[in-house]
Amino acid sequence: MSVLFETSLGDLVIDLQVDACPKTCENFLKLCKMYYYNLNAFFNVSKDFLAQAGDPTATGTGGESIWALLGSETRYFEPEIRPKLKHASKGTVSMAVAPALEGHSKGGCGSQFFVTLADNIDYLDGKHAVFGHVVEGFDTLDKLNDVFTDKEGRPFKDVRIRHVVVLDDPFPDPPGLVQPPASPTRPPDNSTRIAEDEDPLATLPEEEEERLRREKAAAASALTLEMVGDLPFANVRPPENVLFVCKLNAVTRDEDLELIFSRFGVIMSCHVIRDKRTGDSLQYAFIEFDRREDAEQAYFKMQNVLVDDRRIWVDFSQSVAKSNNVWSNNITRGPARHKQGGRILKSAIVMVWFSTCLDDATMTARAENGAVVATGRVRASRAIAAPGPGPHEGGESRR
Repeated sequence: MSVLFETSLGDLVIDLQVDACPKTCENFLKLCKMYYYNLNAFFNVSKDFLAQAGDPTATGTGGESIWALLGSETRYFEPEIRPKLKHASKGTVSMAVAPALEGHSKGGCGSQFFVTLADNIDYLDGKHAVFGHVVEGFDTLDKLNDVFTDKEGRPFKDVRIRHVVVLDDPFPDPPGLVQPPASPTRPPDNSTRIAEDEDPLATLPEEEEERLRREKAAAASALTLEMVGDLPFANVRPPENVLFVCKLNAVTRDEDLELIFSRFGVIMSCHVIRDKRTGDSLQYAFIEFDRREDAEQAYFKMQNVLVDDRRIWVDFSQSVAKSNNVWSNNITRGPARHKQGGRILKSAIVMVWFSTCLDDATMTARAENGAVVATGRVRASRAIAAPGPGPHEGGESRR
């Protein structure tokens, strides 16, 4: 009969002596089934001696048997100490025996257990109840043996039992035992130690830390935009074959741009974005090439080129609206409505884009009377340009 312990240092597989110690094994298996040991800490680790766990309070004074959990008045049960079962080999698993109480000749066992970290620890023979042996995971025991501890034996960095899997249980469940629907998500003790997933000795170059910080900030911003519906999904990426062209002359048409840029390759679509009500050009456009290489060539060749007496600005599009099936002049975009001072005001989102050297920009929503009704700050690693109605008449982009 076996149990798998998944710890923060690795896995341990324990074979149980169910024939020699049936009551001890039944108690251990039923506690495992109740997720009693999940997220418990190894609170006492002595190098080349033992590692102790099974106390939810991680103090060495807590824990109780499965029968006490089910309503028994007795916290402990009598230990099954067998003379033939000794602490002779590394990986021996024993129930910790509490000192005998007044009026009792023997101590008792609850939930606390320990695993030996060396061979021939005969000092423990006859004092604690051996009931199993580790058969897989001796490398995990070596890691456990090498942890740094304080003067009381508690590891400075938490070592926890993340999950327990009962591989075989020959005992019927005692009356009243109901397995919880899920494993606990928070440790039962209030630990102030270094978390198991934290590495206090890890140091990164300042540039790497800044890069990771920006990645986390970008991921958080993307998730927020997904939640409010501005992105189809958080990990969306802009297309690499679409160019964003701004500072256009108001008279420049779709076919004009398509003719000029078609020298670099096959153009799938070319749209000058226009106001839905007036039809006037908003003086920026999106050009989709068949191949990314063609878009890259056009980006380098057409920067600051004179088109219809205007110096245009070309950048790679960072709009993901097309991925969300909304980037098209044929799609109706009604202006957003906001309440302000008891009146409903129409507003349009101000378009924002910036070059690759910048890290953030401000988005602003204004009502028809010019009043600011909403603002927001976005961060990105490249230019952002969301097509739609916005105050870009006059041909000047916000950079």
